[in-house]
Amino acid sequence: MVRMFALAALLASLSACNTVSGIGRDISAGGAAISGVANTVREPQPVHRPYSY
Repeated sequence: MVRMFALAALLASLSACNTVSGIGRDISAGGAAISGVANTVREPQPVHRPYSY
């Protein structure tokens, strides 16, 4: 019983390392996306206004 618990704990800890690595990549990708949008918004866009008569 103790061996099964130890094996389960070992397998859970190994998968946790992979999960933490995946979370780090997800956060990094999210930051890159936000940075890309910020750079796009920063550049001035021409304003198209209809003519008033």
